[in-house]
Formats: sequence, structure tokens, C-alpha cells
Amino acid sequence: MRGVGDLRLALSIYAIILATTHLCFMLMGYAGTAELLYGALTVMALMISAIFFWLWGMRLSPLSLGMAFSWAGSAMVMGWWWLKLQLGSPIRMDENELLLLIIGLLTTGAVLHFEVLETSFGYRRGAFLVPVAGALALSALFLAFAG
Repeated sequence: MRGVGDLRLALSIYAIILATTHLCFMLMGYAGTAELLYGALTVMALMISAIFFWLWGMRLSPLSLGMAFSWAGSAMVMGWWWLKLQLGSPIRMDENELLLLIIGLLTTGAVLHFEVLETSFGYRRGAFLVPVAGALALSALFLAFAG
């Protein structure tokens, strides 16, 4: 029954985090809580990314490289938003191409995940591009109808 125990632990941690976040919200308001959480998540994501790069270097998991890229990209996107809040939302950060480059790092991690899934499920080479193309098509379709 380890799976149930894992789920119980995850849900317990989630409940504690929700309660703590609500307490922070009551004490610091939305902006203070968001700034605190973005900063903490940025640091944790960087640490997790470093651990996955280390695991990849130790050849302990084929998924590690995708996880390292994903967590590094997530850390940088969250860090961008956090820094933007700290700097008072400067206009130069609104449509800065650097953020798109950072999102490219996160996207690389996602594509690497699909590549690992392809080999895990025994699909032919290149099949991992199907969900990637599907995600891009769904996003484009949403933008076409929303705009």
C-alpha cells in the first residue's frame, strides 16, 4: 500500500502548505504572499534543477536531463516574475525577448520529457513530436478564437 501512503503524504503536505499560504495571505495580503512564494519557489526550483543535472551527470536516470531543463526553465520564469514584482514592473520587462528565451529552456525540458516517454512506451522515433505539435496546435487554435 505504498502508493496510498505516498498520496496521503502528498495531500498532507498540500494541506499544510494551503493553510500556511492562507495564514500568510491574512498577515501579508496577496502581494506579500505572492512575492514570498515566487522567491522561495525560484530558489527551490534552482536547487531541484541542480540535483537533476547532477543525477544526469551520474547517469542515474535518463529522465534527469529533461527534469533539469524543466526545473531550470521554471525557476527562471518564476524568477523573472518575482524580479519584475520586486522592481515595480518595469516596462522593459513587459515584452522582453529574454523571457521568450527562458521559456525556450522550459520548453526544451518538456520536449525532452516526451522523448523519454516515447522510448519508455516503445514508440517509433519521432513519435514524441506528436504531443508537442498537438500542444502548439491547441495553443494556436485557442489564440485564433480568443483574439
